[in-house]
Amino acid sequence: MPPGQNQSWVSEFILLGFSSDPTANRTLFGAFLLLFLSSVLGNGLIITLICLDMHLHTPMYFFLCILSLLDTGCVTTTVPQMLVHLLSRSQTISFAGCWLQMYIFGAVGLTECILFVVMAFDRYVAICYPLRYTVILSWGLCTRLSAGTWACGFFFSLIHTFFTMRLPYCGPNMVNHYFCEGPSVRNLACMDTHVIEMVDLVISVFMVVAPLLLIVASYIRIVQAILKFKSMQARCKAFSTCVSHLTVITFFYAPATYLYMRPNSSYSPEQDKQVSLFYNVFTALLNPVVYSLRNKDMKRAFLRVMGR
Repeated sequence: MPPGQNQSWVSEFILLGFSSDPTANRTLFGAFLLLFLSSVLGNGLIITLICLDMHLHTPMYFFLCILSLLDTGCVTTTVPQMLVHLLSRSQTISFAGCWLQMYIFGAVGLTECILFVVMAFDRYVAICYPLRYTVILSWGLCTRLSAGTWACGFFFSLIHTFFTMRLPYCGPNMVNHYFCEGPSVRNLACMDTHVIEMVDLVISVFMVVAPLLLIVASYIRIVQAILKFKSMQARCKAFSTCVSHLTVITFFYAPATYLYMRPNSSYSPEQDKQVSLFYNVFTALLNPVVYSLRNKDMKRAFLRVMGR
């Protein structure tokens, strides 16, 4: 590549996906289409109920609405293209398309990392300062917290994507993944990538480890506050309001930590595709199930909206 040029030799990438067998691909298409539609419809239902039902216009459900919006964005960034590739002979994606997909997926994922901290703070205020809940978490603060999460996610994703996609890619161009995921694309670079890996590690510490520590700290304070309750019924009710959030956090952070907080030397394409699928598709499907089946407010809101 001539000096001073940042343009890659590769103009497109080939996404290898899960299988090259047409029969297996048709089966996978049906399964993934069902998962995708269920996820989009489930999260869409939560967003619709929260927007339409005045009883759900509280900080907790405001943040839950944003979470559902992020989950919808996450699956629609990757799964539709994967479905097309499962039935198509061509599995290519343009360099610009890969750049955009990597950026949006990273932005949504990083925004979600910060949003879980905000949701933990919401539970902390609700349980530790119940009488001042609406005063502390005013709509002005909720709006600023929401805007801050989006700004952080999109900013740090831009840094990650910029450093990854400006690497020289001179061939091969076959990405062993079902979408343009950072480490999978980076492995095709024609130069040493240790500096880029260090940049990603720093971003991961700020956007994955630090939020997780803040969430743990919040729940330590929450548990301490709950244990001071004299009524066992009050304790159980307080714990139940946190179970859904903790369940979603666990299924989000466990695969995310595995994928992005380990050295590049332990990269395993086939295993990573499976973990990414769980992190991307199944977690987005799990969230509406957890928050709707365990939540009486959501059930009442559904009946009220349907009763209209």
